[in-house]
Amino acid sequence: WECEMRIYQYPRCSTCRKALKFLDGRGIAYESIDITGQPPSRAELERMLDFQGGELKRLFNTSGQVYRELGLSAKLPGLSRDEALDLLAANGKLIKRPFLLTDAVGLVGFREADWAVL
Repeated sequence: WECEMRIYQYPRCSTCRKALKFLDGRGIAYESIDITGQPPSRAELERMLDFQGGELKRLFNTSGQVYRELGLSAKLPGLSRDEALDLLAANGKLIKRPFLLTDAVGLVGFREADWAVL
């Protein structure tokens, strides 16, 4: 695997730990970043949105506490793309994790079958 791989994750997230174990088990090199301390940049969020077919909701951690506190299930459909991306860029806990980005692949969440492309 030649290109740079960044994985944004939350150390206390069991799904993130599974994803890192998956990568480690395959000897795949990556840069691990704590998503709460350093959320993905606006440009990275836009690239991921493209990988997700433009579906904003796929980028959100819809089961997360912050998502619920902000009432985003009701608000998200009315937000513009820019407003949604601004929210995500400002708060890593709103972003579905793990969030893996390379030049060629963008994956959110961890489903081993999806990650087999790596």
